[in-house]
Amino acid sequence: MEKVLLVDDDVELTTLLKEYLVEEGFEVSIAQDGRIAIGMASSSSVDIIVLDIMMPHMSGIELLQRIRRTSAIPVLMLTAKGDDADRIAGLNLGADDYVPKPCSPGELAARLRAILRRTRRAAGSASEIVQAGDLVMHPGTRVAEWQGKPLDLTGTEFSLLEVLARSAGQLVSKQDISKRALGRSLTPFDRRIDVHISSVRHKLGARDDGQSWIQSVRGQGYQLLQDR
Repeated sequence: MEKVLLVDDDVELTTLLKEYLVEEGFEVSIAQDGRIAIGMASSSSVDIIVLDIMMPHMSGIELLQRIRRTSAIPVLMLTAKGDDADRIAGLNLGADDYVPKPCSPGELAARLRAILRRTRRAAGSASEIVQAGDLVMHPGTRVAEWQGKPLDLTGTEFSLLEVLARSAGQLVSKQDISKRALGRSLTPFDRRIDVHISSVRHKLGARDDGQSWIQSVRGQGYQLLQDR
């Protein structure tokens, strides 16, 4: 039974979501304050965190920053509908996905399962190694090395880069990346792939010629280069 930590100060909403998620087979804990959530996330066994952006005392963004300093646990953000700034900020800081509020309990459960499936799938291939040039990835342990040094990636960044590494030198469509890395089709105007790729580009640095290791073809997709 997967354990979910639901962090939101909306009592009515958290009660509704907890009831639904419990019926769907999840074990759910609730924290209505970011400061309490930090202790719960670190002191108990939690598989995934659902985190609201707007909270008293400590915002969801600040809490996400503190979580990412010590943990790669999957985090799904709850954001205000249409607020692209919060969504992009959350993705840039390491959130694995987001759901706009108000959201249906069914959609939330589906997103949680998709993230947890990716985590379990990776854990099941402990001995596998994916290599593309100077990039070495271990899907089982979610550990990556770049040019002989550890590469610090969030869970979603690892999944996206793994897709590109498995098809290194080839153009991979954004739709294909979304299906293989996130487990769902890409919707119109959805920028989360671009935001995550931008973060990975920054972490890889530039090639000797000054270009990015991940090349983009406008409107089509991305390609991971292998040669310098």
